[in-house]
Order: sequence, then C-alpha cells, then structure tokens
Amino acid sequence: MTTLASTASGSGSAAGDTLARDALAVLQPGFDGTTAPDWVRRRLGEGLASVALFGRNVVSEAQVTSLTAQLRAERDDLLVAIDEESGDVTRLDVRTGSSFPGNHALGAVDDLGLTRAVSRELGRRLAACGVNFDWAPSADVNANPDNPVIGVRSFGAGTDLVARHTAAWVEGLQSTGVAACTKHFPGHGDTNVDSHHAVPRIDVDADTLYERELPPFRAAIAAGTRAIMSAHILVPALDPDRPGTLSRRVLTELLRDELGYQGLIVTDGMEMRAISGTYGLEHGVVLAIAAGADAICVGGGLCDEGTVLKLRDALVAAVRSGELSEERLADAAARVRRLARWTAEARGGADRTRPDPRIGLVAARRALTVTRAGAAAPVAEPVYVARFNPAPNIAVGDQTPWGVAAELERLLPGSTSGSFTGSDAGTAALAAAAGRRIVAVVRDEHRHDWMGSALDTLLAARPDTVVVEMGLPQAPPRGALHIATYGAARVCGVAAAEAVVAG
Repeated sequence: MTTLASTASGSGSAAGDTLARDALAVLQPGFDGTTAPDWVRRRLGEGLASVALFGRNVVSEAQVTSLTAQLRAERDDLLVAIDEESGDVTRLDVRTGSSFPGNHALGAVDDLGLTRAVSRELGRRLAACGVNFDWAPSADVNANPDNPVIGVRSFGAGTDLVARHTAAWVEGLQSTGVAACTKHFPGHGDTNVDSHHAVPRIDVDADTLYERELPPFRAAIAAGTRAIMSAHILVPALDPDRPGTLSRRVLTELLRDELGYQGLIVTDGMEMRAISGTYGLEHGVVLAIAAGADAICVGGGLCDEGTVLKLRDALVAAVRSGELSEERLADAAARVRRLARWTAEARGGADRTRPDPRIGLVAARRALTVTRAGAAAPVAEPVYVARFNPAPNIAVGDQTPWGVAAELERLLPGSTSGSFTGSDAGTAALAAAAGRRIVAVVRDEHRHDWMGSALDTLLAARPDTVVVEMGLPQAPPRGALHIATYGAARVCGVAAAEAVVAG
C-alpha cells in the first residue's frame, strides 16, 4: 500500500516533502536491538530528528557509545533521548541498578549542592555515551503517598522542596550539555491511577493546582529547562474533557502563554493506555500536536518502522484535512531542531570540573535514616535476606535488580537470600531462614497489606529482625534495626548493607 506521505514525496511536491519531513521530525521513536537498525538510518535521512533509547537497547556504556556513533554517522545533529531519572527508573544501569540515588533520596538529604552534583555526574555519563536528551527530572509533588507510579521518583511531598531540587537537578544536568525534560506537567503527584493503564483524574481546585503542583515547573522554567513532558492526566479544574497531553488549555494557554515557557514540549509515552486506549494512537498523536506538543514520545512498546510511518502519515493527513494546521506542525518541528542545535552548541561549553564517580554512593549514604529499637545484638554472622516483592510499575520495569542481598553476601560471606510475595510470604520466609537472623527488605510497606502481615509474622518470631525499607518510608519504623533508603537504586542497597553490618 502506498502511504500518503510517500505519495507526496514521490510526486515531486516540495510542500509534500516538507510536510513529511516535519511529521518525521516531531517523532521520538524507539527501536529494537543494540545496534542501529537500517530502517532508522534511512528515516534519519528523510527528516527524523530524534530517537529514544530504552532498557532493551542498553548492554554497556561502550555499546551505547557505539550505537549513538552509528546513528550520528547518518545525522550529526540528532537528539538521542533516554528515560534516565537515576534511582528506581534507570535505563543506563538497567541490568545492575543505578549508580545514583533517585529524587526522593536527594530530597531527604535536602542539600541543593548534592542534588546538582549528582545530576551533573549523571549528565557526564550520558554525554560520554552520546546521549544528549534526558526525560528527567520528575517535578511531581508526591501529595498522595498511595500514588502507584510516582512515589520515590518525586523529591518529596513539599512543594518548596520539590521546586528547589527540580531547579538544582536541571542546572546540574544541563551544565554537561544534556537537555533536561522536566515532567509530568501539570503534575502527576496526586494520582491513585497509573497512566500506563488508564486516565488518572486529579480533582483539585485551581488554587490548589497553582499553589502545589505548578511551582516546581515554574522553578524548572526559571532554571532554563530545555524541555517539559506532558502528563496523561485529566485535571477538570483546567480542562474537564481532555487529559493534559491533548489539552490546548494545558499545553498552550497555561504552559506557553501563562507560564511563559518557550522550550520543547514532549508528550509522555503515547502507547500508554490513557491515550492509546481512549483516543487511539494515531488520532492521539494528531491531537497532541494540535494542542501544543512539539515532540511525540513513542517506542516504549511499539518500536517498529510501521508505527513510525503510520504516525507520520496520520500527521500529514491531518494537515491536509484541516484538522491540524501546517503552521503548528512546522512550529513543532522547528522547536525539535532548535533543541538539537542547542545540544550541539552546549557540548563545547560543558562543565569541565573533575568527575566524581563516587558521588552517587556518597549521596545514598547521606540519605539513610536509621532507627534502632532497644539493644539488639549487632549483625556479625551470616544472615538470611528475605526480600518482599511488590509488582513493579511499568516506569520502573522488572529488569532492574534491587535489594541488599548481593552486598550482604559480600560483607557477610555465607549469607543467603530469597524473594517472597503474597499472603504466606512471612511464613515462607521464616521457614527459609531456618533459624538464621533475618534481614527483611520491603518496598512501600504502607501500600501492601500482605507485606505488613509478613513483617508481623517475622517480628513475632524473630524480634531481632532487621527491616530495610527501600520505597516510601510511610509505615512506622519497626524491627531491631530499621533502615530507610528512600529508593531502591543499587547504591541505596550498598549503603543499607553497610548500615546493617555497622549496626
């Protein structure tokens, strides 16, 4: 079948060629594999200006560096995007766990210099790999502790705290020539639904929205964030009909006109059910650009050439039918190309201060909160590590290891471990420990009744159990020793294991 855009290109029409190139320019697609596919190389020559890397594209930093070099051989001014928040949401360290703690740990320390140093070091790593666009940081205020998708991805529950650290994170990252993408506008913190699955709704009045959710985005704009990512959330106080990503009131009237933001607006992943399940992928993409978005994030799930061509053709057809103005598409494409130019120019002026590869572990150690109950004996012998596994959300994924077992097995040779879930998790863990002292590792105990029951069972039988909380520390501390890490990054596990042994 001949596609609309290819027909325009083949006809020799300069207008048709421009439309097709602009339609490709606003897409930020993913792809399969750890090398550059032929179809991506071809489309780069036809106008594609961005690509996105996901965990499936990453084996090592050397491999990512080679991959980005292959891509830039086709187009030097290419935007290479990645969803690298550090902490629980990591793509660069997807197989090992992040070398940097996430936002909640940095918020717990509340040292802006530390936040800036961590994001600067992350930016250096990304830049060295050829990645110049990071879909981070999360500027969401975690107003709802039961939020299933934000949690430790937020700097905290206080608006001022989140605003300060969002600005510092943006400044640190962008000092390395990597563009920051502050998300999820207008604020995803007060939701109890994951937009990967359905449309979350935030029923707050406009005053609450302006006073609680928007200040971190204002701070990011003041700090010079080069991009902002929209949220697939319905905020009736702003727009009762359409989620933020598809709302002109949210993206154009509020973000552009009222807040004065002139950088790139990127959508959250368009395959997420909040959009694709309600509006359809192709129609959703057209509505997003029409509403004021400039770039379309796609490829977390659908990562084939056919998807890219369908979206390109949907945008071209929308212009021809009058649903989308040619000027709006051209403006969006121009903003994408403008950001690509900024990243190329910023490389030359990137921060040249000495790298600090240990800053992540330093930050993770500083973030720990240790609570002792009574005079329990120090941990000096091999232990049994029982990890209680909640179902991971899609943003975090299930590829990345977490916990303290590997580090405790190194520090206390002979230690062993197991993972447990469900109503009999406590009994099963107690049996598996076979009399050894237990280190129980939990993640968001306050959100999972079965996890709380498992700890009840362990502590009734073994009051000397050590508890390590690697999610939001909302449940009261308990155990002979309780260690809150404020996140499940690899360095958080290392810091926690050190604290277990130190007692």
